[in-house]
Amino acid sequence: MRRVWLSRILGVLVLACLLAGAGFAALYVMWTRDLPSVQDVDLLALGGETRVYDRKNRLIGVLTPSLSSGALMSGDLLELGEISQPLRKAVVSSEDRRFNTHSGLDIIGIGRGLLKGLFFNDLEGGSSITQQLVKNTLLTDLNSARTLERKFKEAVLAYRVEKNFSKQQILAAYLNVVYWGKTERRSIVGIDQAAHAYFGKAASELNLAESVYLATLIPAPNSRYRAFEEYRPLARGLLERMVEDGVVTQAQADQAWRTPIYPAGWRIGWNEDGTVSSAALEKPERLEENLPAQLPQVAFHYLQAVERELVAQLGRQEAYASARIITGLDLDAQRAAEAAAREAELPEGATLGMAYVDPATGEVTALVGQQLGSGRPADWDNATQSRRQMGSSIKPFVYTQALAQGWKQSDTVMDSPLDGEYQPKNYDGRWLGYPVTLRYALDHSLNLPTVRLAQEVGLTNLEGKLTELGFRVQPDLGLSLSIGTLEASPLQVASAYAAFANGGLYRPPSFVRQVIDERGAVVYQRPQVPAIRVWDEQTAYLGLDMLMGVVGDLSAEQGGLATLAQIDGWPVGGKTGTTNDIRDLWFAGVVPGAAGAVWVGREDNQPLPDWAYSGTVPTPIWQRAVSGILAGREPQTFSVPAGITFATVRRVEMAFRTEDLEESGVSTQVQPQTQVTPLPTPPVAQAAPTPAPQPQPAEPAHSEEVPTAEPEESSDGAADPAPEPVQEQPATDADTSDPFALPSLPILDTVPLPDLNTVQEQAKEALDTAREAAQQQLQNQVQQQLDALPENLGESLSENLEGWQEALPSLPQATP
Repeated sequence: MRRVWLSRILGVLVLACLLAGAGFAALYVMWTRDLPSVQDVDLLALGGETRVYDRKNRLIGVLTPSLSSGALMSGDLLELGEISQPLRKAVVSSEDRRFNTHSGLDIIGIGRGLLKGLFFNDLEGGSSITQQLVKNTLLTDLNSARTLERKFKEAVLAYRVEKNFSKQQILAAYLNVVYWGKTERRSIVGIDQAAHAYFGKAASELNLAESVYLATLIPAPNSRYRAFEEYRPLARGLLERMVEDGVVTQAQADQAWRTPIYPAGWRIGWNEDGTVSSAALEKPERLEENLPAQLPQVAFHYLQAVERELVAQLGRQEAYASARIITGLDLDAQRAAEAAAREAELPEGATLGMAYVDPATGEVTALVGQQLGSGRPADWDNATQSRRQMGSSIKPFVYTQALAQGWKQSDTVMDSPLDGEYQPKNYDGRWLGYPVTLRYALDHSLNLPTVRLAQEVGLTNLEGKLTELGFRVQPDLGLSLSIGTLEASPLQVASAYAAFANGGLYRPPSFVRQVIDERGAVVYQRPQVPAIRVWDEQTAYLGLDMLMGVVGDLSAEQGGLATLAQIDGWPVGGKTGTTNDIRDLWFAGVVPGAAGAVWVGREDNQPLPDWAYSGTVPTPIWQRAVSGILAGREPQTFSVPAGITFATVRRVEMAFRTEDLEESGVSTQVQPQTQVTPLPTPPVAQAAPTPAPQPQPAEPAHSEEVPTAEPEESSDGAADPAPEPVQEQPATDADTSDPFALPSLPILDTVPLPDLNTVQEQAKEALDTAREAAQQQLQNQVQQQLDALPENLGESLSENLEGWQEALPSLPQATP
């Protein structure tokens, strides 16, 4: 019986062991299959330097690793021989006293940490120096997590690091990445910065007392720096441990105890026996003053983007250990963009992001991720990392897709409310109630014609085209996509707008051209990615012509949205954009040789003040940056592809496909103007409408953009009357008298170009005649009433007088 009982217990134990082993094996496979390469820590021990250059071989800056804390290493990477012996010994005794004997894992420390986790639910503690190095360089995604998974991965990677590197390399790498606190504007990372910040000297000059102080700061540098009275017991304990470890003698420890130290910012009184008589933190800003001066920061966020691209392509080791990186940045363009960012007048609490690309290559020539001041900018890059709603800056893609499907700029679409549940409205809540040309609708950034056009283009077609242009189209946006609910970064918008300037090609944005190692060998060359043909050259130019119309068709007094984007001597095309509650302001545009986008808003997505709008905030920023980019260049024009002809419609010159005009029999103007001259845009002529009550528009799904333009004046100085809103009437085959009618489309089609002026004059004459007739008829009716009034009034008075005379004798007489 006893044997049966024992055998059962043994069987259960064996089964438990097998299950535990299987579970461990499963966890090992699951948690280690995607571990990073341990070779990525090698660069931190080598002390190498990677220099980054622009497209003209001018130095931009030095690429330094970013740590798991998010801090950038801006100090020198030191070799172990450049770090004082006392500092090395103090850190090892403090952080990992068995460092020189274990194989990456301190079993005793791990056991202590596991017990702490079991009883106190805290898995922190017990990490060796090798594990801390792994956590700070390789496991960046799990750095803040206190989980069994992180500990397991740390242990596996630490073991692999120990197998690949010597103890000296590991210790040097660790000391180069240790976080030693922060100042108001800068992080203190690595022993080089720590030695300068706290004691104003090189790491090789640190004595034992100073080394003990720095070693005791590592677990909690910011709080321990501000509590010197807590440091003394910690120092005593560490010195005793160093004596026990045999790395210093008792005499050396006693001497270090009595040696006065003066961390930056502290005023300390010392006694001869090593005790402290007084201590006061008077100038904590001395920490930052002691740090080595930073070189003027140029292209801060561009360098971050270069780092991300290189790490993705080559891995961390090659990214940081290469000798030279050649990029597509233009240092002149970058300085112009940074100057515009510094001079920008933004609403309180707002920041910005801007990006410029070379339309011919897709290379990013300039990039600014924050509004710039005198100090180091914030790490977050609004130019590449933010995704914000585009507002009306998306509309040119809707109109160009329509042009690709055979529409013309002179074709018309109704500006009136939609049927159905979705009820957008124009930015001012009003509508014209009659057809407007595509050119007019984009010039005035009208929402209702844009949504109607998107219906005709087809939402699926529009989504597909936006995807080809590099946008990530969110699902279920519906027709609101056409007026700006799509989210994108300034870099994505700039790269998409470049297709207007290069003949219809989309090229993904890129930063790095070439990477060269220390021997001069090319280790990376940007691959030649075929451009995506999104439009043919004619369609791209027609879209560009509409963009140039937004900038040049209307003056500021006429309600022009983007007049502040104009640059003397240069053709400019672009579009503004504003989102609901004025949360995002955009301007995106093109000139020959450059495409760019500027976003302004708050990172917390709060609304901007009512006075801010896209025509006066991001547009001048874009204009100042591009003016700087173009400075010193001879003005150029956009090349006009074959098959494009120009004709004047409603006093505005427009581009057309030649065959479209030939079919209409129109005399054309072959040579284009480089920039459309600002001219008034009169309302679209149409047959006299039947007045109808104006419906109340629903609340918008998306608001737009700027104050309404004042009524435009005709050539004789009188303001053209605003037409009454009318209910939209679909065209029929019988509507041959309507010059806009098209048998097959519910939206009114092409205006016959030769008869536009005549139709407009006839409509004006008809309206004047009808107005005069109605006025004369009203005057006649009033006069008839007035003429009859005295006679009728006299008759009435006579009748009343006779009645009173008859009634007077019967009234009672007053008593005297």
